[in-house]
Amino acid sequence: MKERFVERFPLAVVHPIVAYAVTLGLCGAALGLRLLAEPVLQAGYPYVTFFPAVVLSAFLFGRGPAILAGALCWMFAWYFFIAPQTGHVFTLGTFVALAFYFIVVAVDIILIDWMQQSNKRLADERARGAALAEHREMLFRELQHRVSNNLQVAAALIALQRRNIDHPGARKALDEASHRLALIGKISRALYDPSGQRLSVRSFVETLAKDVLDANGRTDVRVDLVIDDDVAIDPDAAIPFALIMAEAVANALEHGFADRVGGLIRVTVRGDAGLELDIVDDGCGLPENFDLQNSQSLGLRIATALAQQLGGTFRLLPGDSGGVRASLMVPAAA
Repeated sequence: MKERFVERFPLAVVHPIVAYAVTLGLCGAALGLRLLAEPVLQAGYPYVTFFPAVVLSAFLFGRGPAILAGALCWMFAWYFFIAPQTGHVFTLGTFVALAFYFIVVAVDIILIDWMQQSNKRLADERARGAALAEHREMLFRELQHRVSNNLQVAAALIALQRRNIDHPGARKALDEASHRLALIGKISRALYDPSGQRLSVRSFVETLAKDVLDANGRTDVRVDLVIDDDVAIDPDAAIPFALIMAEAVANALEHGFADRVGGLIRVTVRGDAGLELDIVDDGCGLPENFDLQNSQSLGLRIATALAQQLGGTFRLLPGDSGGVRASLMVPAAA
């Protein structure tokens, strides 16, 4: 944590000998300046150069050097500049003048010392706060790491269980479940910020698109990304958003490009009015009389349910130039 300027004082804690030596120098300089100014000053200004010496000593070096400066300057003022300069006896006028000096100096030292003690306590509290924040972030990252690892282990166990099943439908279901669990684990590790701040969409969408392509073994399909630079998303919405995108891309790969090599998927993310995700492919398009609400695809049903969880809507529409357009709309109010 960067130390503030005023929190470096007083310096006497670090260099006490130097502090007292410089204090003596300040008192001597104040006396010299007062003697030089004697010809031009009117009577009644015995402390004009001594107050700054005391204040500087208190601010720079703390209570002890300030008390020394106050005592020395008190003696200098009484000896050289408070009448009568001969005999140095205490008259009523001398007592009043010295009492005035004592009260002002005492108030200055007390206030400066209180300010410095307050600054020290504030600096200590900030240091403790920074240490607690660092510890919280470490615990958060450790928790995220463990949750992600547990999800990865669960995905691996499902993949192992698949080896003992001969039914094609069951094997496919377990493959999909294993893939989704692994994807959630990867997303949870990458997305969540311990501060709870909104997250940039661009970085994880790029990674997510590549992961889905790799998982489906489709190196022949190109994914183009069109993402507004200022689009951000709340951490709580990150995993549902990512899963919807993953399901839409996987659906395009499975059905749009099932019988062909090569293709294009364009992923567009906008944040003008809420959050809008469009995934458009140039595949074979939707079957006739397709109804998303009655679809038997588990992935599409999951995407629809997650969109409702976000307070938005998920739709599958014919693309403008063939293919399919998957659209997620989450209004700003949601």
